[in-house]
Amino acid sequence: RRRYAAQGLAERADSTVADVAGRLAGLQAQDTAAMRLAVRARTRGLTADRVREGCAEPGKLARTWLMRGTLHLVPAVDVRWMVSVFGPRNVAAGRGRRAQLGLDDRICETAMARLPGILRGRALSRAEIVAELELDLRGQAVPHLMAYAAGRGLICRGPDLAKDEPGYVLLDEWAPKATPPTDPLVELARRYQQAFGPATAEDFAAWSGLPITTVRQKFQAARMEESTQSEESAQLDEPGGSGLRLLGAYDTYLLGYRDRSLMLDPAYAHRIQAGGGVLHPTVVVDGRIVGRWRMTAKELHVEAFDRTVHSRQNALAEEAADVARFLGRPTGLRTTSGR
Repeated sequence: RRRYAAQGLAERADSTVADVAGRLAGLQAQDTAAMRLAVRARTRGLTADRVREGCAEPGKLARTWLMRGTLHLVPAVDVRWMVSVFGPRNVAAGRGRRAQLGLDDRICETAMARLPGILRGRALSRAEIVAELELDLRGQAVPHLMAYAAGRGLICRGPDLAKDEPGYVLLDEWAPKATPPTDPLVELARRYQQAFGPATAEDFAAWSGLPITTVRQKFQAARMEESTQSEESAQLDEPGGSGLRLLGAYDTYLLGYRDRSLMLDPAYAHRIQAGGGVLHPTVVVDGRIVGRWRMTAKELHVEAFDRTVHSRQNALAEEAADVARFLGRPTGLRTTSGR
């Protein structure tokens, strides 16, 4: 329950999108709809459209490739120092795949030289960027080139364009310059502990994608004093709220630990992550994953793993209604028992 509360799930707050992204040390954002649902689960009153608008305002939020080489939404004021931690590593890790796609050093450096002139003062889609780059880029070479330029600190994701197509902008125009932390890795570890604690250095390594040999000392250096930990623990032991949340796919609550057994019975793990890196939307009660759910054209379908969901029908109905409100579309609710 302490982890559940640290994630802002025990009781919703009147927070902005930037508040949530900052509190959680970033929101996984490769699935735009899922990222918006992560905000909904932790706030009151926001809608999907308002989250979309919040991500479109320069200087507030930025999306780029950070932890585990994955796209994340972070406060714009933090994006530069976070790129300094993950950008060089992600660029190096992607070198082999870029070579397979024909993205040699010459093409990458040509793109880096041309992108500032192409993107200055505007946000463009990948297709629009490719048309102006005048390079032979096909298939997966395009997103890998965007990730490369982001890892080099040149660009980031800005507003979502029509039909949620990604819009790319110059980082210097989108994110304010800010004084970086004295030790960015210690700062990252501190924020991780606030968002995911109690946790271990091994958990931090799994969440960040960084080697344990790199992060262990930083994690220890960032540990809060015993008195502060005790005070926060006392607060987090009383989560309040309904205790039931419908979390979207890839929710950060599931991504913060090396071992999920405290929140998910291993017998049900395959129902949440069947393979291919996909994490299904989940039903969580007081920190434990007790089901999964999906939206159809007409209803929100919950598949319960045990009797817990059936004993919380009122709370489930309230959550389903809030998902419908957030998305701006009416929906029914159906609950079945999983096999």
